Parts: sequence; structure tokens; C-alpha cells
Amino acid sequence: MTYSLVWFKRDLRWQDHAALAQASQKGPVRCIYVIEPNFWLQPDCALQHFEFVRESLQALDTHFRKLGGCIEIHTGEVTDVLERIWRTEPFAGVYSHEETGNGFTYRRDLQVAAWCKSKDLVWKEFAQFGVVRRLKDRSAWQGEWERHMASPRQTIESLTFWHQGCPQPFSMTAPAHLQHDPRLRQRGGRPQALKTLHNFLNARSIGYRGGISSPLSAPNACSRLSAYLAYGCISMREVVQETRAHLAQLPAQASRHRAGLTAFVSRLYWHCHFIQKLESEPAIEIRNMHRGYDDLREHAFNPMYFEALKEARTGWPMVDASVTMLKETGWLNFRMRAMLVSVAAYPLWLHWRPVGEWLATQFLDYEPGIHWSQMQMQSGTTGINLTRVYNPIKQAQDHDPKGIFVRRWLPAMRTIADPWLFEPWKMRLDLMHANAAPTPLNITEPVVDLALATREAKEKVHARRKNDDVRIANKAVIDKHASRRGSPRPKKKLSGESIASEQLGFDF
Repeated sequence: MTYSLVWFKRDLRWQDHAALAQASQKGPVRCIYVIEPNFWLQPDCALQHFEFVRESLQALDTHFRKLGGCIEIHTGEVTDVLERIWRTEPFAGVYSHEETGNGFTYRRDLQVAAWCKSKDLVWKEFAQFGVVRRLKDRSAWQGEWERHMASPRQTIESLTFWHQGCPQPFSMTAPAHLQHDPRLRQRGGRPQALKTLHNFLNARSIGYRGGISSPLSAPNACSRLSAYLAYGCISMREVVQETRAHLAQLPAQASRHRAGLTAFVSRLYWHCHFIQKLESEPAIEIRNMHRGYDDLREHAFNPMYFEALKEARTGWPMVDASVTMLKETGWLNFRMRAMLVSVAAYPLWLHWRPVGEWLATQFLDYEPGIHWSQMQMQSGTTGINLTRVYNPIKQAQDHDPKGIFVRRWLPAMRTIADPWLFEPWKMRLDLMHANAAPTPLNITEPVVDLALATREAKEKVHARRKNDDVRIANKAVIDKHASRRGSPRPKKKLSGESIASEQLGFDF
């Protein structure tokens, strides 16, 4: 009698876990998670990601111990770990979920596939989201997404562990070099994921439409499930099915609640749509989706502007407040995320790759498939999307008209009167013109002239878009990555923009 090895990655749950369910049908299972030292050296990793994983694995281990097993924590490169286990206790096969991760995990999975082949072992992988591996035609994608979401959840009839009982307590220690673990971030684990899902479906989703744009209302109106989906504490299929079931039970007069949940399901669809881009073209993590935009920003990168952005001292209060909130919580709503990338890409004229690496460490819910295609989409290097430029002053006026958000995260702004709050550098000049008594001010001047720098940036992007070779090459990008008609997006607009535009925000 032998056993199957279940390799947990970004699927840290015990319900609707296809790999575990299928392996359990073959007999005893042995569950492992591998701390990969070289993975945690990648520039998109942060301490908050490791700690969220640790908390999620702790919840998983607690559940398994009740059933007589555990999750084994191994350290090393995956092929080395597999080889060590194999030499001691050979297994019948490897079971896991597919992962659309960064370049490191892509290369690692190729190495695992080669190792399994060398041992004549079967490695069975299962879809984690509505993402199709080796997709040949985008036209078929929507049907595949719906098929996956409508299929029955994977259930486990019985679970027998190869090693009954685990004498060693659960333990994981973060690599010493990892930094940044926001004090106010969400905590990991399936119980937290379920709690978040249920209070969203039952109450918070009522404010979803109209509430997710403002950083004031978004922390409550958004689902806050993004991190739990990114690390697989809950499955996408489970979320979609639970949401649709909740919708079916709502009375017709609950129009606002129904509208919120309907919009939410559409955004779940777009979540997988964007991950599919990276699955179909892994290179977009490191190079422009449309090669006609190569050398647009690369050689003009200003490190002083980048440092000002990272240190929340651009001089634009809405930008600096958003960066501060992100540092403290690991989360920011979609509109403010889009604004940060827009400011980086246009007035600061920063290339999306280093900005994206930094933001990946700041976002607890960093999902590579969404992150990199969105970074390019907002930076104007896809060739198939409209140029979207968010003015940070207008965003403040629209979404924080009383300055509550800005004053909360930027204490220095609490002494600035409303007329100057979003453009505080004008205060000194206005007081001088009014012959008012000089007032000591500690105000950061904007790093660039917003209007001038934005105009020049847009001219550069639009000039490239008009290039005949660039326009001709658009078709190949559209054929490979563009959505097809019939996707379940709402006909109405959400907060003044289409659902596709809203998806700029990385989160839902």
C-alpha cells in the first residue's frame, strides 16, 4: 500500500480542494507545504505575504489534526524536497492546483514536471480559478469560466493520512530578510475567509454599488475577499456559488442588495479574465504586452520621483494619504490603487515594472495575474485599452470632499483649512496675496507640475499609439488577450465608469 502526495501552494483550504479530494479517493494522503528560500527572495515578496500564509497554514493544520493528520512544512527547493521524501517513502503521485504565479513559480513548475517525468510519476493538477491552461481561443473562455463555476464543489468523503498523528507542533519561521508586515492587515485562514464572505453577502454588499470608489466607504463596501482568494483560503467557485445562491433568495424589492451582488459576480469574472492574460503569456510580467511601447519610459526613469512616491511625499495629499494607508493596512480600494499607478505612469513618468514590484510588496492581496496586466493597462502599454489618467486633485474632490480620508492618514494636513487641503502649496501664496500674517507651514511641494507633466506624458503615449506599426500590431494583442462579447458585465455603469474600467483597481 502506498500514498499520494498533496502539495499545497496558494490553495490553503480544506473545502472544495480538488487536489485533496481526488487524492483522497486513491487512498492515504500526505500533505505538504514547501517554504522555498529562493521564492521568498523574489522582489515581489514581503513579510506580510509570509505571515498570511503562515496563519492560513496554521488553520489548515489545526483542521487536519482533528482528523488525525497534519500539514507537513518542508524547507528547500521543491524538487529537492520531493527527492528527499521519495527516497525515504516513495509515493504514487503528486496532486496540486495549477498556479498562475510569477516567473519563479513558472520555472519551478517546469522543474517539478521534469522531476516527476524522471520518476515516471503522475503529477495531476487542477484548476484553481476559471483560468484555462493552454487556452487556444479566447472565444471559448467565457463558456469555460461558467462551466467551472457551475460544476459541483469537490467534497471529501473520507480522509486517511499516511502518517497518523503528528508529534511535532506546527511551526514556520519567516526568512530573516523579509520586511513589511502592516500592523492593520487582514489575518489569514479559512475561518476568517468564511466570516468575511458571510458578512459581505448578508450585510456589507448592500453598499457595494456606489460604495467601492471612495476610500472612506470602500473598506466596508468592498468584499475584502481578495487576499483570501489570492491564497486559496476559499475557492472562487465557492464564492460565486454562494453569491448566486444568496441572490436567488433575496426578495425582488431588495433592489440595492441585488444590484451589489450582481456587480460583485461580474467583477469575479473579470478577476479570472485578467489572470488568464498572464497564464496565456507569462512574459507580460517583465515586458510590455504590446512591444510597440518598448523604450517609452525605460530610459527616463527618475529614482527621486519613485522614492517620493514610496515615501508618501509626492505633495499631492490624496496620493500620499493612499500610500500611507496602504503601508499601514496592506489594502487600498480599487480607485485609489488605479490613481497611484496613474500618477506613477503619467506625471512621474515611471516605468511600470519597478513600480509594480514595490506595489506587489505593499498589497497583501497581490495576485500576479491581475497585478501585472493591470499595471500595464493603467500605464498604457497594452495597446488595446483607452488611456486612463486619474487626476489626484479631482479624485480627492470627488471621493473625499470633506478631507476626512486625507486628514486621517496625513496628520500634518489636519491644520490645513478646507480651501487648500488638496492643493496645500497654494496656501502660502494666497495668504501672501491677502497680506495675511505669515503662517509657519510644513508643506511638501509637488514633485512636478501636475498639469504640465501629465499633458507631456499623454502626448508621448498618444504619439506612440498613432504610429502605423504600433496600430497594425494591435490586432495580435486583441486576438490573444481581449475579452469577447457576451461576458457577464452589467449594462449599467458603476460609479460613472464601465465595469471593465473599474477593474483597473486590482481589488473587488
